[in-house]
Amino acid sequence: MKSVQDAGSAKLGTLRTIKKYPNRRLYDTQTSAYVTLAEIKKLVMAASPLVVLDAKTGDDLTRSILLQIILEEESAGVPMFSEAVLSNIIRFYGHAMQGHMGSYLESHVQSFMDWQNKLGESSPALSPEVWAQFMQWQTPLMQNMFSGLANPSQNVMAQMQEQMQKQIQKNTEQMLGVLGLRS
Repeated sequence: MKSVQDAGSAKLGTLRTIKKYPNRRLYDTQTSAYVTLAEIKKLVMAASPLVVLDAKTGDDLTRSILLQIILEEESAGVPMFSEAVLSNIIRFYGHAMQGHMGSYLESHVQSFMDWQNKLGESSPALSPEVWAQFMQWQTPLMQNMFSGLANPSQNVMAQMQEQMQKQIQKNTEQMLGVLGLRS
């Protein structure tokens, strides 16, 4: 059985097709091998674009498989999401702001990842103390992130995004100052 890591030689831009069979097995068409959820997680971590299709119907099951990986990660070890966060996310289903919430979270997670990549490129490994200090700055940011979401007006959304942008910029400048990398 070939490993997902053998597929590392594949071009990064090509879409990897994983077929899910009725027996719940996942088959990587690029490596011609069965794979596990752990191996699909490795592909995701390596930023390899992939799609999971039902082998019989051709339906796209990618979201379902990614949610399954998240569920396994949340069940094992230290969860990323508290019960309160999960409850709040659930409350947005069927809410007038549901469509905005997904794009809002996606945008801010991407901003955080971009910031993390930039920081990683320009600094040595962060000590636990520096990271803890950064996370203390994030607490007010996270507390304010959802303020005003009860009002579904576009104006509130724009104000919230502007506030988040300013807070992220401020936190980034503070963090770069702590690391001695202020530009």
